[in-house]
Amino acid sequence: MKRIAVWAFYGVGALAIGYLALFAYAMFTGRDLQPGDPIHIFRKPDAPSYS
Repeated sequence: MKRIAVWAFYGVGALAIGYLALFAYAMFTGRDLQPGDPIHIFRKPDAPSYS
C-alpha cells in the first residue's frame, strides 16, 4: 500500500510539473492580451454570420 501511495505522489508531482511547463510555454510564446481586445476564435471562413 505504501508503494502505491509513493507512485501516486510521484504521478501527481509529474502532472503538476507538466502543467507548470505548459503554463510557462503559453506565457512566453503567447501574445499579450490587452483589456478590450476581442478574443479571436478560429472558424471557417464560409461560416454564416449570426450577428
